[in-house]
Amino acid sequence: MAATDHTAEKSTVSSEGIKIIERLEPVDLREAWPAEDGNFTPWLAENLDVLEKTLGIEMELEAQEKSVGRFSADILCKETSSDSWVLIENQLERTDHTHLGQLLTYAAGLETVTVIWIAKSFTDEHRAALDWLNGITDETFRFFGLEVELWRIGDSPVAPKLNIVSKPNDWSRSVSRAAVDGESSETQAKQKEYWEALNKVLDAAGGPIRGNLRPRPAHSMRYAIGSAGFSVNAVMQRLKGRIRTELYISGGDISGGDADAFFGLLLEKKDDIERQFGNQLDWQERPERRHCRIAHHLDDVNPMDEADWPRQHKWLAEQLNAMHRVFSDRVRDLDPDDWHATTEP
Repeated sequence: MAATDHTAEKSTVSSEGIKIIERLEPVDLREAWPAEDGNFTPWLAENLDVLEKTLGIEMELEAQEKSVGRFSADILCKETSSDSWVLIENQLERTDHTHLGQLLTYAAGLETVTVIWIAKSFTDEHRAALDWLNGITDETFRFFGLEVELWRIGDSPVAPKLNIVSKPNDWSRSVSRAAVDGESSETQAKQKEYWEALNKVLDAAGGPIRGNLRPRPAHSMRYAIGSAGFSVNAVMQRLKGRIRTELYISGGDISGGDADAFFGLLLEKKDDIERQFGNQLDWQERPERRHCRIAHHLDDVNPMDEADWPRQHKWLAEQLNAMHRVFSDRVRDLDPDDWHATTEP
């Protein structure tokens, strides 16, 4: 990929008061990610927001190195607005026939709806192949090709940039229209109605969590708990036949920030927390991501079954308020240094 010289916004001022403009310099991908499987794939799994912003798709990580027959797909996600599969295949070199064949094998084996191929550069033939696939399949299948770049301003840390080189027909137009007009698929419209109905139940319950959040056409709603980096969430998992509530603990950097420390400190109080909550909880450290969660599930439900919403929303309201009561004071008093002190030799 031919690099171009760009003038960056970063600047300094010399002792004479002269403004000095830094230059944006390209960085070799292998400098940051020596290996695809050992470096780039874990980095992307921990930083899906970079990909989400590029494509306008919200995703949740399901697995890395997912086995499909005798092959292993790099990253498998769920699109949060529809619970549909998203397959991501990476390579830090120019695209080749082997990866194209594997990608199609994975898509068939996993019945993937969205396929994302990320590479250092795309040949004209492979770009044309993705364009052809987007042309012969209906709107339920989507194929993206993205080229990845790294840039640095002066001595700053490197920054990634993803460029779309192939996309489904009218993708940019449909994303823009959805953002402006609030256009939703049938599933997204139902999701918004689901959260609107939950708002009314939360208000009627009169607990610490109120139904004042704007409903979104998404698979989850996030409620503040009074401490930065923590929230209590309500989540629907349509394909798994499950809804859940969770304490969500976000991390602040690529290594997870303080999320691991906060999770560890809470885990030390597991028995007391579950006794106060009144149920066993699902403790998910999720080391492959920058966040952790402590969850409670209700299985064998269909979030799209409107007739069952009163039961589901009653359960969600009770569990959301219970989580707020159990965790709000606890997380406010957490100090990550306390965890470091207990783990260092």
